[in-house]
Amino acid sequence: MLTQHDLRRSKSAKGNFYDNACAENVFRRLKAEAIHGERFATREAMRRQVFEYIEMDYNRQRRHSVVGVISLEAFKARMIAQIDVHKCCVG
Repeated sequence: MLTQHDLRRSKSAKGNFYDNACAENVFRRLKAEAIHGERFATREAMRRQVFEYIEMDYNRQRRHSVVGVISLEAFKARMIAQIDVHKCCVG
């Protein structure tokens, strides 16, 4: 089936669940918080729900411990501000 659809197998080690830990965590949260138990009339309705969850909730509101317990949007703004300050003072 992989060959038929021109796909390649994953190269991760067998049983190494850490290979995809970050992605698995995001998908687990997406399923639990945005789509679990929902019935969507169309694919477009589901696509909008997923987009809204990622853009509005996950990136802008959810606090992530890996970036200092702030939202990803706040982390991005902080990094951009640091780059701007560095350019101003160094460049």
